[in-house]
Amino acid sequence: MSLWLIRAGSHGEFESKFLEESRVYVTWGDLSQNLLKLPDKAALIEVLEKNDPGAKPKKLLNHAGQIWPFAHTMQKGDWVVLPLKTQQSIYIGEITSDYHFEAAGPNPFYHWRSVKWIGEAIPRPHFGQDLLHSFGAFLTICRIQRNNAEARIKAMKASGWKDDPGKKGSMGKAKAAPANDDDGEELDSETIDLEQEGLDRIATQIQAKFAGHAFTRLLDGILKAQGYTTYLSPEGPDGGVDILAGMGALGFGTPQLCVEVKSQDTPVDRPTVDKLLGAMSKFNAPQGLFVSWGGFKTNVQKELAQSFFKVRLWTKKDLLDALFAHYDKLDEDLKAELPLKRIWTLAAQEEE
Repeated sequence: MSLWLIRAGSHGEFESKFLEESRVYVTWGDLSQNLLKLPDKAALIEVLEKNDPGAKPKKLLNHAGQIWPFAHTMQKGDWVVLPLKTQQSIYIGEITSDYHFEAAGPNPFYHWRSVKWIGEAIPRPHFGQDLLHSFGAFLTICRIQRNNAEARIKAMKASGWKDDPGKKGSMGKAKAAPANDDDGEELDSETIDLEQEGLDRIATQIQAKFAGHAFTRLLDGILKAQGYTTYLSPEGPDGGVDILAGMGALGFGTPQLCVEVKSQDTPVDRPTVDKLLGAMSKFNAPQGLFVSWGGFKTNVQKELAQSFFKVRLWTKKDLLDALFAHYDKLDEDLKAELPLKRIWTLAAQEEE
């Protein structure tokens, strides 16, 4: 068995397609040639050069080194790692088909393999930092070979996706494992995604310091920083709602929200979200907000499309975005519990 990293778009724009269709795709645009009919990697580089005139040889070689194995090296039974951009979670899947070429597309979905997703989304903190560094390499497709990754992820599956057995020994390793193409040439993957590493560390700190009701208190502070007046249910049974929030000094402005908060790191299902809709009726709130640290099961977002103007679903990523946007306005006590510092760093750019 080999272990492969595959991304669903640079911004996670194809994640729902990958998960709902149980497939992984090559997502390079305009790559409408059957990869199995190209005689060698040099022919693939020629195709890429036609699609991207003026690209430097190193960039073309790097892209070809990622694309070629999808058709020629991956095997049924190999596992794939799909880090999500829309949630701070990772999916693991098993490849169940050979390479398929779909001449009709649509663009860019010409090349695919079927995948059986193994369980639901796994929170990123369950993995050791060295594995997260490998998952954060700036590549769309590559084989993960370092740090005994295959055995560790198999052990996680056997334990019901509990913490990575190599996690303790991986802390502090700050370099991604290099990836090689089929010819053994090292791909350009050394750059660490510093933004994602920072998010991982902040998320770990929040999970440690704001467990249970304290997590609801953190969200209450974020809503207040956004301009809401809130009622925070006391710890214990909450009567169906964790926070009531209305805009303005007295909370009589709009929007007016019922807020439900789940701090556990497992995905929430549809029946749990439906309870929020019932609470909205009980409290005469026209809108609701459901915040789930562990995200939502794959069907929830799609099934709740008809409630788009009534309910918002926040994952860990949405909460962190709101925290960063309004951190300066947080209560001083909350800032003391979660001290953050804004920094600037040079954005990683693909070599032209």
